Amino acid sequence: MMKHLSLATVVITGLLLIYITGSFPAWGDPNSPASTHLSNHYITKTMEETSVPNIVSAVLGDYRGFDTMFETTVVFCAGMAVFFMLGAYKRDQPTVRQFRHTETGVVLRFRNGAKTPREGGAFEEIDPTWIPYDFIVSRVAKLMVPFIQIFGLYVIAHGHHSPGGGFQGGVILAAAFLLLGLSHNMRTLINRVSNKALGLMSAAGVVLYAGYGALAMIYGGNFLDYSALAGLLGMDPVAARSFGILVIEIGVGLTVMSTMVIIYNNVASVGRYDEGL
Repeated sequence: MMKHLSLATVVITGLLLIYITGSFPAWGDPNSPASTHLSNHYITKTMEETSVPNIVSAVLGDYRGFDTMFETTVVFCAGMAVFFMLGAYKRDQPTVRQFRHTETGVVLRFRNGAKTPREGGAFEEIDPTWIPYDFIVSRVAKLMVPFIQIFGLYVIAHGHHSPGGGFQGGVILAAAFLLLGLSHNMRTLINRVSNKALGLMSAAGVVLYAGYGALAMIYGGNFLDYSALAGLLGMDPVAARSFGILVIEIGVGLTVMSTMVIIYNNVASVGRYDEGL
């Protein structure tokens, strides 16, 4: 019954969306409202009103701030949905745990109840379906991680002056963590950044975005009207709008980065956070 009801809901929703698209302007119509009003205003007024050379970032972070905020919220909800579907329940611990001596490669097996070596010392825990350790891959990947992270921060910080922004920078930062997990193992990644920390950072990004917009209301402006914070920041309204775009880009980057790692951790390990890919 539920399967048929779900199918009917999807079909009806799809038909409604197809019907609504009939009222949209023709594709590429130069006389559409977007072409005759919005586009011209953004192209000619962005620098004057926001002091942001990157028009795309000005549109996403300022002119169309509501939409971008809800996009960020959708990303956060996607990560939470994956967590609650895969990672919210305790899994049975394996009956046998395996540890490898990092210097010699000797593998020891311990059954439940047996005292195991200390993690992070001369031994490291490995997966039951163990893939041979590759010294070159792991070392090269670990060397690349900080450079990838610096580039990700650069993309976020300069997103309103050059191509980039919170979404792009967040993906690059997440790629650094995923590279660590793929070149080593899931436990190494979890030891560097826990699932609790990832969840807090993912939520903090959304809170930073919405909170900065709400702060503008306290100072007499509209929600996400960054120019209202000019007095608080000690700068003119145009510079305040530029700074506001940077703040919300940081929030977007936090959420995107954390959510991607959350999704990887849960999907790759089916919510167990032990073996991974």
